[in-house]
Amino acid sequence: MSTYTAPLRDMQFILNDIADIEAICALPGNEECSVDLVESILDEAAKFASGVLDPINRGGDTVGSVCKDGVVTTAPGFKDAYQLFCETGWNAMPFSPEYGGQGLPAVVTMAVNEMWKSANMAFALCPMLTGGAIEAIAHHASDELKQKYLPKMVEGVWTGTMNLTEPNAGSDLAAISTKAKAVGDGSYLVTGTKIFITWGENDCAENIIHLVLARLPDAPPGLKGISLFLVPKFLVNDDGSLGKRNDLICSSIEHKLGIHGSPTAVMSYGDNEGAVGYVIGEENKGVGYMFTMMNHARVNVGLEGVGIAERAYQHALWYARERVQGKIIGDASGEKKPILHHPDVRRLLMDVKSRTEAMRTLAYYAAAQIDKAHAGDAVAQARIDLLTPVVKGWSTEQGVELSSNALQVFGGVGFVEETGAAQYYRDSRITTIYEGTTAIQANDLVGRKLAREKVPGAAMSALLAEMRADAAAIATESQTAGIAAQLENGLNALSTASDWILANYDSQPAAVHAGSVPFLKLTGIVVGGWLMAKSARIAAQRLAEGSDDRFYTAKLATASYFATHQLPFAAAYAAEVTGGAASVLGLDEPLF
Repeated sequence: MSTYTAPLRDMQFILNDIADIEAICALPGNEECSVDLVESILDEAAKFASGVLDPINRGGDTVGSVCKDGVVTTAPGFKDAYQLFCETGWNAMPFSPEYGGQGLPAVVTMAVNEMWKSANMAFALCPMLTGGAIEAIAHHASDELKQKYLPKMVEGVWTGTMNLTEPNAGSDLAAISTKAKAVGDGSYLVTGTKIFITWGENDCAENIIHLVLARLPDAPPGLKGISLFLVPKFLVNDDGSLGKRNDLICSSIEHKLGIHGSPTAVMSYGDNEGAVGYVIGEENKGVGYMFTMMNHARVNVGLEGVGIAERAYQHALWYARERVQGKIIGDASGEKKPILHHPDVRRLLMDVKSRTEAMRTLAYYAAAQIDKAHAGDAVAQARIDLLTPVVKGWSTEQGVELSSNALQVFGGVGFVEETGAAQYYRDSRITTIYEGTTAIQANDLVGRKLAREKVPGAAMSALLAEMRADAAAIATESQTAGIAAQLENGLNALSTASDWILANYDSQPAAVHAGSVPFLKLTGIVVGGWLMAKSARIAAQRLAEGSDDRFYTAKLATASYFATHQLPFAAAYAAEVTGGAASVLGLDEPLF
């Protein structure tokens, strides 16, 4: 069985040469960060991921979490690993020093989080949801709630959750029926049932802070009548100590296709008097506040696509180097060799490796835009707004495909659970669904981020202009001219599809949304191809300067593969966007 090894060389290359970590460290508030410090953090994170989280991943899948009488026992080793995770400061990395955090840049946290997701995605969901809850509280709650809850959450002693979905209300939040009523002392009583609550109950934390969407009695209908409440598992006394158990319980946990180590809870609020909660921000504005948490989660779920693909690749590569089977086509020696020498196995591995590198580069690039936006850069804010649904939607769709390709390397034994290859495929499948399905991300991209932007298409136009300028520069290098030509074709396809959406959104909204997912994939492929082409140019220049670092040779090869095998899909996706709606919508309902 393979063990996880963090791809530190590629991580450091992207951080230094694409995300420009030196410039990020120079931004206001990041003065204590340095390139050397980042390198040390990555080294230590790699040790924790491979030494602590990876060894308990298999047990998380095979044993999973168990719920009995409302008490959840997490998988073997999870509780101890979580305590060590918090004690060594990993939970506090990205958060404000005001509440005990380390205040490190988002791009550094992105690289570290990738390691957690590769080594043990089910475990990584716990700090991810806590982080999202922290963001929502920090941005929107009263100072009193911030002071009372954030220090323990930043430390990790208390975990956090997001409670949106109900049995009758999935993606349609306007349909939620959970209720809240004011008590008169500043608190509220919350009653209702929420489902699919990631890490909704666990034995790792002293307290669990639930963020719950609910309706007040006099609230207006629809999304405008939803409020956000902080509902703790245990009430918190004024001195910060834990008080009595709140009126809430985990009634069960779901039996799922994957991520078995992550307890996905059905939460029941107010079986007796009602669960005590506190409104975050203003009443009836909860959906907007929750989106602070969801946008944080969406970028991190996109990163799950990167992490799971990397882990699946490493496992498949290990097997391809170990397994000897069949005659190697084109090899006249007759020597028995591992299946890594078979052309199609090479194709599968090259596909997973190159696309994973493209996803990683996009995720880190996006995180750098978050850091710049936090420093007041309006252009960076527009860029991350545009790219958030792409990072989430494209990367998770890729993660499913690539974990499938990795499993294919194993042949029949990959379908057998004992090899461990199937876990990555099963774990990856949820990523395209939770925190907003791929279709929801695509609708957001073509709607709010393109056609309904303040200046429609402005962010996409700025991105296309930057990519075209880079493509022209990349074309001047002899080793990357072919890559640049493929990139230019992709840019033309993206430009054509974007223009078509802008021209037809108001008159043919159904037709536009019929092609929204192809447009999302088109955007991901072209932006990923752009970043891989930039990486290839840097690698070519380093080699031309006399570097003998074989990493640069490999980067040129993976970028070339992406340009040759992925960028051509851009034209096909553009054709779907601009001419495929009639066939999507052409079948009458009774004929389905």
